[in-house]
Amino acid sequence: MDYEDILYDVSDGIATVTINRPDRLNAFRVQTVDELIHVFRQAELDRRVGAIVLTGAGDRAFSAGGDQKERKDTGGGHERDASGKEMRSLELYTVMRDVPKPIIAAVNGYAIGGGHVLHVLCDLTIASETAVFGQVGPRVGSFDAGFGSAYLARVVGEKRAREIWYLCRRYDAEQALQMGLVNAVVAPDQLLTEARRWAAEIVEKSPTAIRFLKQSFNADTASVAGVSALTFSALELYQDTPEAHEGMNAFQEKRPVDFGAFR
Repeated sequence: MDYEDILYDVSDGIATVTINRPDRLNAFRVQTVDELIHVFRQAELDRRVGAIVLTGAGDRAFSAGGDQKERKDTGGGHERDASGKEMRSLELYTVMRDVPKPIIAAVNGYAIGGGHVLHVLCDLTIASETAVFGQVGPRVGSFDAGFGSAYLARVVGEKRAREIWYLCRRYDAEQALQMGLVNAVVAPDQLLTEARRWAAEIVEKSPTAIRFLKQSFNADTASVAGVSALTFSALELYQDTPEAHEGMNAFQEKRPVDFGAFR
């Protein structure tokens, strides 16, 4: 498969996957999601690879989430393909969890919305001092009530997860470190070096032991996959409603959103 939206490199036992849409703050469209699904499966089968680093191109963003321009153009967003068929994000999340090799997020800027969910699903997260984290779903007429919320609560606790989703605030790298959302914070010019250092430590370990450990950790939250399937089905229906359109249109038109009519 020829990649247009991502870059893929393997060296020293480490696969580096880079979302390569810096002009869109590495927001992902359907094609991006499909390429990520393919590349993670490729890394799983590649016997040279013992760990994976996921990052974004440039210095502004890890990923700003689903491309809102595509959502408006296709009526669905990154969760659907252009013809409105089955949502793709859940498959990506499942692949990321099923890859028996740890994935380390190297967050180099904004990790917002779906981009935030991506880093949460990674096994470990190293953040640049310039990283910014947060959710936007309830502000733009969207949500992720599966892995994006239920699994997040396992990572940072119920109260903090509800705060992140209900208020849609932004959090800097130090705040993320304090709440256990990331594992370490480093200077921007040291981000990939540090992420690769962590990955190199993993590569030195028994791959079979690591595989069983990842599967064991995932088993505790396996039920979230079923919730996610229901969530994305509901989201597909919800995004066709006037309420969801208000959030999307307000974002596109750069005006205050008004959900008052839907309470």
